[in-house]
Amino acid sequence: MSDSDDDVTPLSAATLAALQQFYIESAAPDAAAAASQDRFAVGAVGEDWRMSQFWYDDETATRLAEELIHEAGDGGRIACVSAPSVYQKLKQGVVDGSERVSAVVLEFDRRFASYGDDFVFYDYREPLALPGALRGAFDVVLADPPYLALDCLTSVAQTLTFLSKGKVLLCTGAIMEEHARNLLGLRKCDFLPKHKNNLANQFCCFANYPSRLLSC
Repeated sequence: MSDSDDDVTPLSAATLAALQQFYIESAAPDAAAAASQDRFAVGAVGEDWRMSQFWYDDETATRLAEELIHEAGDGGRIACVSAPSVYQKLKQGVVDGSERVSAVVLEFDRRFASYGDDFVFYDYREPLALPGALRGAFDVVLADPPYLALDCLTSVAQTLTFLSKGKVLLCTGAIMEEHARNLLGLRKCDFLPKHKNNLANQFCCFANYPSRLLSC
């Protein structure tokens, strides 16, 4: 045994308790941040194919979140219509600038009601059954209609017109390009969204404004 070992004075029970409390309190903010991030992780709510739910992969959700933040600007408001994975990415706090915008998710799936006031129940079959306060309230609106059908897109287009101050971003099947142009004046972007589970239908982004990030 060395001389230094002989000189060590055991810590009192009170000191040990104080140290333990210090370590607990020091770790608490990190634990809270991790829990919050997990809560908003893409895929934290599982896909339900009966509701035609197919979540984006992480790269796509991040790219779309970056686009929305860029277009909304500081203090901007964002609406994600039937696109919860992008809303989640915005709320994770991992995309630069996400703390400078606010976002809501409009969804038929009430599991997303766990997000509190950010959740707005939405049924595309009743496209205008929304709170009046949301009319023209959003700097940019993203939508991913649940079905590749003209009647569905027509209803969603009414919702987007109701919500948006002007900028609209749509993710849907490539086969809907003509309808997206006719209904909302959208043009196809070079960026192609991808899903966590590969889909047979090719998906595209469409926008009614020039996008630097998505090459529209």
